[in-house]
Amino acid sequence: MIQMTFEDEKFKFLMKEALLELIQEREDIFYDLFSEVLEDYALAKAIDEGMSSETVSREEVFAVLETDG
Repeated sequence: MIQMTFEDEKFKFLMKEALLELIQEREDIFYDLFSEVLEDYALAKAIDEGMSSETVSREEVFAVLETDG
């Protein structure tokens, strides 16, 4: 196991404190960041599911969209 020196521990503590302060002061930035990450994840998951699902024609898609709208 790697042994941390006092300076390493102090640096780690200061980094945690700085990150926590940044998150608290700029909550809007982190909200936007996490929203983007979740949207990207959901889109990637939908694409993966679409790649493994049955192919349908364009007409079938529009028929479903027109009946639901």
